[in-house]
Amino acid sequence: MLVGLVLTENAARVGVEPFFLELIAGMEEALTPHGITVLLLVVPSADAERDTYRRWASDRTVRAVVVVNLVHDDPRPAFVASLGLPAVLAGRSAFDGFSRVVTDDAGALTVAVDLLASLGHRVVGRVTGPADLVHTADRTEAMVAAAGRHDIRVHLVEGDYSASSGVRGIEELLAVVPPPTAVIFDNDVMAVAASRSGIDVPGQVSLLVHDDSPLCELAVPPLAALSIDVHEHGLTLGRVVLAALDGAAPAEHPGPPVRVLRRASISPV
Repeated sequence: MLVGLVLTENAARVGVEPFFLELIAGMEEALTPHGITVLLLVVPSADAERDTYRRWASDRTVRAVVVVNLVHDDPRPAFVASLGLPAVLAGRSAFDGFSRVVTDDAGALTVAVDLLASLGHRVVGRVTGPADLVHTADRTEAMVAAAGRHDIRVHLVEGDYSASSGVRGIEELLAVVPPPTAVIFDNDVMAVAASRSGIDVPGQVSLLVHDDSPLCELAVPPLAALSIDVHEHGLTLGRVVLAALDGAAPAEHPGPPVRVLRRASISPV
């Protein structure tokens, strides 16, 4: 028995990064005792993703799907529902026909700005994920609101989760006058690439990453991170999938809480 998860080029940008490997591991921990495993498919376009759901529904390849990387006015939940496929949404959505597991992205960025403000930072940059993703917008809205409370100036550069966009993003931000004294990255790959681009961390700029991973711990210096237990997030998704297959009514479930892991990449101004 299979549960399907599709990553598209537009949604995942870099394919299977550490986040998704850990998420799937958590899902399988919940699902495997019930004879269910996760079928991951990486496709090149939104059309290919829809074709995949259509094929899975037609030949009954999977019992359910998990929809990730939700965008604004995302058409996929309604499309999957029209095919009769049970589904769980990994993220916030206006579509209430499926259960959702929602992490506190807004709360995470509020915690980040509060921390940096306590260290004396008054100009803060961020290399975001793709702007069309719902969780990117949630993070941006919360960051701007928290920065306003602390009288912090914010500069944003859109990235695509790739190493090259991390380097480009830090270069663009440090060219601002005055440059930020701290930069938040929306994933580990971008942050590690930036930290290896020749900048002095934290002497020139402090770095903070949204979502911890072994890459953050192995970086030099180790990167401070906003840690959401991705494995636990996957476990929750897996359990909600099981409930959906048992006929549970759609509901919203919270993801794991945010913790701040203070490492050597952040310091007072």
